[in-house]
Amino acid sequence: MTGTSPARGRRRAPTRMERAAGRAAVLHRPRVLLALLLLLALTCAMLLDGYLRAEVGDDQRVRSGASSSEVPDDILDGGPILTFPGGQAETVSVPDRTIVLTFDDGPDPTWTPKVMEVLEEYDVPGTFFVVGSMVSRHPDIVKDLIEQGNEVGVHTFTHVDLSYQSAARVTREMEQTQLALAGAAGITSTLFRAPYSSRTDAIDNYSWQVYQQLGEDGYTSVFIDTDSEDWKEPGVAKIVEGATPEDGEGTSVLFHDSGGDRTQTLRALPKYIEKMQAKGYTFTTVSGAMAEQQQPAGGSGTGGPAAGAPSGTGNGLQASHHPATGTVLYEGKALVAAVTVAEWTVPALSAGLVVVGVAVMGRFGLMLVLARRHHRQRNRRRFSWGPPVTRPVSVIVPAYNEKECIGNTLRSLAGSTHPIEIVVVDDGSTDGTAELAEALGLPGVRVVRQENAGKPAALNNGIRSARHDIVVMMDGDTVFEPDTVGRLVQPFADPSVGAVAGNAKVGNRSTLIGAWQHIEYVMGFNLDRRMYDLLRCMPTIPGAIGAFRREAVLQAGGMSEDTLAEDTDITIALHRAGWRVVYEEHARAWTEAPRSLRQLWSQRYRWSYGTMQALWKHRKSLTDRGPSGRFGRVGMPLVVLFQVVTPVFAPLIDVFTVYSMLFVDFRAALLAWFAVLGVQLVCAAYAFRLDREKYRYLLMMPLQQLAYRQMMYLVLIHSCVTALTGGRLRWQKLKRTGEVGMPSGTGG
Repeated sequence: MTGTSPARGRRRAPTRMERAAGRAAVLHRPRVLLALLLLLALTCAMLLDGYLRAEVGDDQRVRSGASSSEVPDDILDGGPILTFPGGQAETVSVPDRTIVLTFDDGPDPTWTPKVMEVLEEYDVPGTFFVVGSMVSRHPDIVKDLIEQGNEVGVHTFTHVDLSYQSAARVTREMEQTQLALAGAAGITSTLFRAPYSSRTDAIDNYSWQVYQQLGEDGYTSVFIDTDSEDWKEPGVAKIVEGATPEDGEGTSVLFHDSGGDRTQTLRALPKYIEKMQAKGYTFTTVSGAMAEQQQPAGGSGTGGPAAGAPSGTGNGLQASHHPATGTVLYEGKALVAAVTVAEWTVPALSAGLVVVGVAVMGRFGLMLVLARRHHRQRNRRRFSWGPPVTRPVSVIVPAYNEKECIGNTLRSLAGSTHPIEIVVVDDGSTDGTAELAEALGLPGVRVVRQENAGKPAALNNGIRSARHDIVVMMDGDTVFEPDTVGRLVQPFADPSVGAVAGNAKVGNRSTLIGAWQHIEYVMGFNLDRRMYDLLRCMPTIPGAIGAFRREAVLQAGGMSEDTLAEDTDITIALHRAGWRVVYEEHARAWTEAPRSLRQLWSQRYRWSYGTMQALWKHRKSLTDRGPSGRFGRVGMPLVVLFQVVTPVFAPLIDVFTVYSMLFVDFRAALLAWFAVLGVQLVCAAYAFRLDREKYRYLLMMPLQQLAYRQMMYLVLIHSCVTALTGGRLRWQKLKRTGEVGMPSGTGG
């Protein structure tokens, strides 16, 4: 808000508008924060979902061919269970005629429950090495595993080859999986199996460092003796053969309950159990095998869910399981809850992305088709609104502290080729705007003064003071070309026309922000107006340039103060009153766009929130009959879809682009983004062609999509939050510079 400097030694009392703007700023800070927090929450949910799916970068690498010179020979030649009692490494073998069934990569909602059914049917336990991200996504399955008497161990959180990772990453992978187990089943586990590991003789110098680190932390690392190779899907017979140990030897055997189609695994597992039981084998868990090796000869080992488990474990709780308590338990529950939210959020956002994608492409297609038809229709040689309109009209200029701009505005009007009277309504300016307008001494200029009451009141005062039946409304920071008024009023030759929207152009387009707004005006506003004009449901006559039948405005109740978008409000009101609202593309006005991001935010916030207010105010048009019903059932859905719903959800395109670049396929995501940009460039180029604008400004469009568009998204989200929380704003004055003068050419 601008104003003259206060007298020396005395401070000027703030005006009513300044006080209202100050209160609005205070009231809306929480809403800005709420909008930003909502955006942050959605971003965090998507990042969490992407991390859970373990598709970041090249973490899925597998090391091979490394030396094992630092690994002790007794470890390389030892059993499949590696422990570090007293800090010294040693291995434990599975007792003879004993089988430890191990399953990797779960829990999987499709396959793990079916594996559990087989184990329950044959009354044998299994040891499941679970991936933390899967645990957090399917906590109920882990809980069922433990309640059935099975054992679980850690298989990292994102299934990475730990031999590539730093010690901190190794620790983080383990801790996150433990938190997932705590949140899912209230336990932690001391068992660990490294992704891509096999027998102990495959340990190399890199992975040995990892096992030593984890051994110091109290973990028992578990390897295998036999591999079913079910992940290759070699056939049921091959799976059973690969899992079968040498006669009489104990074995730790590897199966999978996730990671692909496990149909063959499910068919092979019963055959394998029956085959081994027929040979006199019993089944146990890793903890059971370790306990049995520590027992005197002749100990237990009869099979069953907890076969070989130490006495006193109870309820199937294995020796490797420990109750989660304190912060670990609560952090684990919080992790599972957060993952649950992410699991619901991302699919919902994905569905929204489909809707947005269809809406965006549909809008582009509709705009191109209808804008072309509109252009061809209006430029036919025989097209005419009727007899030329030559009678004088009144031009109303509401002004509040416009000393920088009012001179250029009035001088441009003075050069009009159409007869006009100019009514300057000074809305309590404190910078001498009224005196400056009078001092110019231009013919046909009248200055009407009023106390500061806002733009709608100023426009209504101007309408009452107008001497002619057609009134042109413009902003005090706008300049007209000499033929603008003449072109603007020609549609009034048609008696059904109640208002005409002109073609607003950005005058200060030399700056980056100005160039971005120039693209938006040409493509987003004027191309839209061609479409709405053809559909006879124009939603907004721009405040910078619009013409009205005086009787139509008075019939609609004048300019309302009910909303912040008085231009949209009166336009819809005219539709509902049965008047036709059209677009005259050749009537150009050059307006001063906001120069700073702060001013731009303030302006667009008022526009978007005011539009929502106007739509809500006129919601009954949805069920009206006649012209009002036509707008309600054609125009209003289009405005809601294209100006509210689509922009609110349009950030999904960018968010999912970033998501896909990080977690899916960088190249494909980038190509998709450029494809969307290409479609927008085509639409923008066509809009520039229709408006005879210079194409060089389109070079700014990629950067506009990366920066400017994101700000517009935040503005609209902020407006939606304000609308949902019932906030209100007053008309706010933007700081002007008066740099927009009479254009030197017809565009560009």
